Amino acid sequence: MTQVTLAEIARFRSQFADYPTALQALQAIEDCEGDLEDAAIALAIRAGQQPEIANSDWLGILARKCRSVICRSEFRDDLLNGNFAEIVPYLAATSLCPALLATPVIMYVVLEGINDFCHPIDPVV
Repeated sequence: MTQVTLAEIARFRSQFADYPTALQALQAIEDCEGDLEDAAIALAIRAGQQPEIANSDWLGILARKCRSVICRSEFRDDLLNGNFAEIVPYLAATSLCPALLATPVIMYVVLEGINDFCHPIDPVV
């Protein structure tokens, strides 16, 4: 279970005052008492998805499907600096992730650690 604190929710909320879809997702996360996976499953159902509820890594799998976008250098630098305002709407606009799930996906990646998450696709130097 990935737990999100109220402070982390507030940090995201402060960047999305003008993005209602992200605010809906953050409210769902708060309603699930910070349980990111439970909130993501509820949001997925709301978005017309049929997540495999028995699979506890469903959110991680979705995040990995979005890895090629999330790990782009311009987004990666923003994420490392705590700026989520660009990546969430961009990810929501792709066909990789329903808009309601973009915020939980990015929260998951931030909590996992950007560098660890992106490491599998980093070029070998």
